[in-house]
Amino acid sequence: MTSRYIIARRRSTAAALRKVDSEMKAVGVFHYGEPDVLEVVDIPIPDVGPGQIRVRVHAAAVNPSDVLLRRGYTDPMLAGRLDPPYRPGMDAAGVVDEIGPDTDTDLQVGDRVMAIVVPIDPSGGAYAQYIVLDARQVVRAPAGSSHAEAATLPMNGLTARLALDVLGLAPGDWIAVTGAAGALGGYTVQLAKVDGLRVVADAAPADEELVRSLGADRIVARGPDVAERIREVVPGGVDAVVDAAVMGPKALPAIRPGGQIALARSEGEPGTSPLGATDSVSVRDVFVPEYRYARDKLDALRVLTEEGRISLRVAGEYPADQAADAHRRFEAGGVRGRLVLKF
Repeated sequence: MTSRYIIARRRSTAAALRKVDSEMKAVGVFHYGEPDVLEVVDIPIPDVGPGQIRVRVHAAAVNPSDVLLRRGYTDPMLAGRLDPPYRPGMDAAGVVDEIGPDTDTDLQVGDRVMAIVVPIDPSGGAYAQYIVLDARQVVRAPAGSSHAEAATLPMNGLTARLALDVLGLAPGDWIAVTGAAGALGGYTVQLAKVDGLRVVADAAPADEELVRSLGADRIVARGPDVAERIREVVPGGVDAVVDAAVMGPKALPAIRPGGQIALARSEGEPGTSPLGATDSVSVRDVFVPEYRYARDKLDALRVLTEEGRISLRVAGEYPADQAADAHRRFEAGGVRGRLVLKF
């Protein structure tokens, strides 16, 4: 074997290594449909620009928004802005891999972090080994949390925070939370108690202990007649409802005249229905991307978690190449907390 051959082989090997190092695994869709349309693909690792942070993602939560993207509901917002494969994922947790120039952050390479991700942004979704984000989207992960646990907090926690912020209730006011055993509902109950509100929440019999542990003052049976049961607890009607269970018009009778309802799902999305006449109730739409750069609010969620006032609930963990299985389990219902993909 000549030295020239050895040198050429080393160069070829180095080039191959550079190619491998420049690519990452991601999960996305080229066409919309059932869970099996989710594919593991190799795509370039994104470069870091000014004001940005690249995160080596170790965990990404599975959320209703991911299912909507997979089914094509968000296509009008994706088509023409990003190239397929389109990636779901609004929560990421991992480690700071690189920090771009002129970036305002106290984070350092190697820090454990969590981030809120918006799949229709240039970053794409969180289902990837690496993601580049505006530094304002990234904060430290709660001390003592696993990557999977931290990945359950950003999007759902900020959605609950935004819902309560837009309602603007005063300490002592009554709020009802539907779907209280779920991820969004659970964070809403806990943050409502942080805000000094009185909480009536719904729960199936098997979930009553869980919902009580989250801090609900009163618990009523879930179901289509939940508004009547809430009225039994608060005869004059609650000041507001956060409708995490997507009850829609069935939740309205629980609210006093002049009260409010916060909706995290838009009318027309799969599983939603028109609210109908709401002259006596103000409807507050909650669109969490409005808080994508609310670094102070995301970091406040970290602090509350470290203080034990917010609990992180992982319902199950899946390798990224089993994303379709995770979506199937999620859509089957009954998940308490969040399913998480591991990268």
